[in-house]
Amino acid sequence: MRSISLTLIIMSHLIGGVLAAAEKSNSEMECRFVSVIEDGFLSNHVNKTAARDEELKGKVIDQYLKRLDGSKTYLIESDIADIRKLMKDTFDKIKKGDCSFLSEVQKILIKRTEERVEFAKKFLGKDYKFDEKAEFVYEPDKKPWAKNSTELDEYIKKYIHFQVANYRATDLKMDEAKKNVLKIYERALKRVKEEKDHDLYDGYLDSFARALDPHSSFFSKDVLDDFDIQMKLSLEGIGATLSNQDGFTVIEQLVPGGAAAKSGLLEPQDKIIAVGQESGGMENVIDMDLKEVVKKIRGPKGTKVRLTIIRKKGDEKNRMEVSLVRDKVNLEDEAASIIFIDKEIGGQKKKVGLINFPSFYADSRSGGRSSAKDLKRLLKEANEKKVDGIILDLSTNGGGSLEDAVKAAGLFFQTGNVVKQSSKIDLNKSSLKVESKDAIPLEDKDSTVDWAGPLVVLTSRVSASASEIVAGALQDYKRAIIVGGDHTFGKGSVQSVLPIPKDLGAIKVTVGMFFIPGGNSTQHRGVEGDIPLPSVYNADDIGEKYLDYSLPPAKTDSFLSGNAIVKEGAGAWKEIKTDWIKSLRDKSKMRVEKNAEFKKINDEIEKAKVRGKTIKVSEILKDKNEKEKKAKAIRAGGKEQRNKEYLKRADIQESVNILLDLINLESEDATSKQVSN
Repeated sequence: MRSISLTLIIMSHLIGGVLAAAEKSNSEMECRFVSVIEDGFLSNHVNKTAARDEELKGKVIDQYLKRLDGSKTYLIESDIADIRKLMKDTFDKIKKGDCSFLSEVQKILIKRTEERVEFAKKFLGKDYKFDEKAEFVYEPDKKPWAKNSTELDEYIKKYIHFQVANYRATDLKMDEAKKNVLKIYERALKRVKEEKDHDLYDGYLDSFARALDPHSSFFSKDVLDDFDIQMKLSLEGIGATLSNQDGFTVIEQLVPGGAAAKSGLLEPQDKIIAVGQESGGMENVIDMDLKEVVKKIRGPKGTKVRLTIIRKKGDEKNRMEVSLVRDKVNLEDEAASIIFIDKEIGGQKKKVGLINFPSFYADSRSGGRSSAKDLKRLLKEANEKKVDGIILDLSTNGGGSLEDAVKAAGLFFQTGNVVKQSSKIDLNKSSLKVESKDAIPLEDKDSTVDWAGPLVVLTSRVSASASEIVAGALQDYKRAIIVGGDHTFGKGSVQSVLPIPKDLGAIKVTVGMFFIPGGNSTQHRGVEGDIPLPSVYNADDIGEKYLDYSLPPAKTDSFLSGNAIVKEGAGAWKEIKTDWIKSLRDKSKMRVEKNAEFKKINDEIEKAKVRGKTIKVSEILKDKNEKEKKAKAIRAGGKEQRNKEYLKRADIQESVNILLDLINLESEDATSKQVSN
């Protein structure tokens, strides 16, 4: 594909520059590399006018401040003025190899974090009185920085009540809740004090990237490792999902087939307090950052890792050491899967296939796993089961591999264009019309129609990027009914991940914008639902247009391919008609109005509009415990329990109803054509 060639070309500048600078690197980011990596972002970014000017510098500083204190609970107005002054000549200093200003900024943060710890200790002392009626507005992006420490203290008092309420809602006694809240502040201080120079450079580069657009970012080595795992859906380790709870690394669930599950030695809710390798001592990991603990537990297949764990049984706590041999772990929960649902409508039995498609993953190694291959396999299984219709659930799919999106869309029609990717654009123009010659068409070349029957695509406002390519292409070709979100996220840009030599991480940079076959970019507008359903996401500012420095939308000429459509013979599929959409929407609306679950969702939306971002401590105490218990029960119940809960979702159930209506419409259309012939 031409997009791969483009990636290879744009990597050359970055790799050449860093190789020259990193001759004697110790695999840690150094100040002398920062300017070269900035050049890499600017030379590859879609905005052809991107440059180190005053506007970009202001955005970089804003993003760095957000990184330092996104919740606005540590820094005050005078600190912000001091930090802006220290970063005034950012680009000039970095070009000269001087990053010392970042250490000076960090000192300010450490000082204020120390003050927050002391304030929290004092406020949570023996005279602390929990205020169940406390309310505060948590909207950091719109909230100004506190004018002084006194003003910030008043805000933090309410915030601490909220934090205490969170712990009380999990059945902790007041003293335990207070201790855990204090630990939050102490861990924050520990974290900022332990940050090394290379961490500061990594953080600065990520702020630089995010100042260009919301989806460009800098991947440190650890972040790149995590990204690779998600794209390949495999890692080498023990096969356990971990979380951080009150300073402890806790096993949330065991991955079926992983080393931990096969050993029988570990259980969900075990606390890992120390980690050791094949030989040597055990290292205490209490209060250690989760990513550091994960790094110690992961390792090459066939090697050993030793864990000291605490397991609670009744009132007793048992301490034990276990030894596990690391193995390859396939992250099946993130892979595409299918559930078959049998229904009886009007005395006729129907079978539908519900495909849960949570991401567009792809392992670039030869023979590696990919979401498009998995989808093709699931459609083969659906055909063998003789299903009457398919639902493709993209409602939680945030995107992923562009190549897999093109292949996935092509499974539902013959051959043809799926998406166009632009090259560089002058984003300073008021009207963005991209000429056809300036956009690369990406097409499906496999003439097999893997599913030719009725098709519903379920989306939401969190369906983004590759999801929008698939949903948009299938809508433009009139191949599917789009159900669920009033519109999708609205991310119409393409990123390339370019590894940096010497194991220094990678840059993820926006290299183009994409257009669906009708000529529209999905940027901001997304893909509009043919049949929108009530959703809690509709109450929030969820969408590309709400993100910092979001790129403007654009258009190009339509590039629909006539050879995508098969009207007769093998692989023939029916184009969705306008009157079908109206009929399906009317029937769905009647069901939705009578549905108790959708009524609850609409009530929540209305409450959210009135409440805004106000947090009420009393509501946390009332609701959270029940939600936590339910979430833990689902996790503990494994795949079967998760599927049960998944099928209970109102949007899933209504998608099935819409698909059944569509099956009837297509059947009636076929019958009427036979009669007329």
